[in-house]
Amino acid sequence: MIGKALLQWVDQRFPASRLWNEQWGSYYAPKNLNFWYLFGAFALLTLVIQIVTGIFLVMHYKPDAALAFASVEYIMRDVPWGWLIRYMHSTGASAFFIVVYLHMFRGLMYGSYRRPRELVWIFGSCIFLCLMAEAFLGYLLPWGQMSYWGAQVIINLFAAIPFVGPDLALLIRGDYVVGDATLNRFFSFHVIAVPLALIGLIAAHLMALHEVGSSNPDGIEIKAHLGADGHPLDGIPSHPYHTTHGLWGACIFLSCFCSVVFFAPEAGGYFLEHANFIPADSLKTPPHIAPVWYFTPFYSMLRATTDSMVNLLCVIIGIAAAAGLVKGRMGRLAKALLLVTAVMAISLLKTLDAKFWGVVVMGSSVSILFFLPWLDHAPVKSLRYRPAWHKYVYGVFVASFLALGYFGSKAPSTVGNYASQVGTIVYFGFFLTMPWWSRLGRSKAVPERVVYTH
Repeated sequence: MIGKALLQWVDQRFPASRLWNEQWGSYYAPKNLNFWYLFGAFALLTLVIQIVTGIFLVMHYKPDAALAFASVEYIMRDVPWGWLIRYMHSTGASAFFIVVYLHMFRGLMYGSYRRPRELVWIFGSCIFLCLMAEAFLGYLLPWGQMSYWGAQVIINLFAAIPFVGPDLALLIRGDYVVGDATLNRFFSFHVIAVPLALIGLIAAHLMALHEVGSSNPDGIEIKAHLGADGHPLDGIPSHPYHTTHGLWGACIFLSCFCSVVFFAPEAGGYFLEHANFIPADSLKTPPHIAPVWYFTPFYSMLRATTDSMVNLLCVIIGIAAAAGLVKGRMGRLAKALLLVTAVMAISLLKTLDAKFWGVVVMGSSVSILFFLPWLDHAPVKSLRYRPAWHKYVYGVFVASFLALGYFGSKAPSTVGNYASQVGTIVYFGFFLTMPWWSRLGRSKAVPERVVYTH
């Protein structure tokens, strides 16, 4: 009685019950959601872990170039349970990317970016960008060797941008070298600015999702079949059904998370690099500089963009333009535009440095995700009902992404460079040719109602 009276008192002054019912309690979600749909909840859980552990770390961390590394050691050795908080935070960073990558792959498999969920996907892509920025900013804070030199390399990439590059790099560093000013700037953005943006984007992501409704493995809109009560016939209330499902998944996720924290927090040097246990030394460059594992696919694309790669792109553009001029059924004006465009593209590729194009490739590898809703022209949403060979296309894409991540973590080599170039071509080819190959093949008939599977 007291609890009900208190809730009624709150509801008269704040729409607590209404918000709960609208956003979760009475929100109808498809009844056939499988385990792939848990990774979004895992990402939210990981965010909570990161915020809570981050608050405790900030209590003892010193954003000073002379004290930062020592303060991390102090947290690890002298602060009660400090080692646990630090390992939870470092493991949480990798766990965040693992669940987000799997969450995005689920969206890719089931066409969760297709109409009417374009905005949901765009907000999600913005979250991914913010997450990358947050991870990069936090990567410098331990002030270890790999943190220092990794930040040095990434910041110097901005200097490759024509005209504004040097000034932009100086603005990011706050000085002519990575130092105390850089550390303070990164700390401020990591602790305050980016988390606020991240929380706002997550709220927008969830609001947009609940406005149009959740997708499902069949790619069917459950709102198309409503019952007499106005609720979807193929939907069930999120609470208690999906709440129970989520809690079960959270227990498994936390078990895996704790196993890593207690038994393998460094994960063989992938979660915490061995070089980062050495204080930053601006006079001693590590033998091999590589970012943490979740950045390595994009770093691999950056390294793959060499002069030979640029020359190959020029040849491809030239051949494509020649084929269009000779065999294309275009008018004179269209052919003239094609020729001018090809000449301009080749001129730009040859004029600007390959390092700049590497930055463009790395940036484009993320920004291309924003256009995915308009690149996929398949007649059905879900991979379940697409031609069987589409699964192999997705498989090749995933394999190339994993290969890029592997070679990006290794020291440069001839074999690794060629493999990264092939992986880069496959990565961009997957998206850029999607309007063509997604239409090919014979799709299976999509049922009118969702297919419930245990």
